[in-house]
Amino acid sequence: MLKKLKNFWRCIWPMVRQLSGDDAYERYLKHYAEYHAELENLEPPLGREAYFKQWQDGKWKGVRRCC
Repeated sequence: MLKKLKNFWRCIWPMVRQLSGDDAYERYLKHYAEYHAELENLEPPLGREAYFKQWQDGKWKGVRRCC
């Protein structure tokens, strides 16, 4: 029973992380390595703190209401 539960969470956990945005930085690094590798010497990828600061600024800055 415990083994089945562990296997269940091992399969489900990546989906939970993706839905919650917990793996966003890892996905950013993977995307950067695949599509922007030529820029790495000129402009290295953002650090974890800088990435989340940029994400928060994009999400929360500015007026976001109807009235």
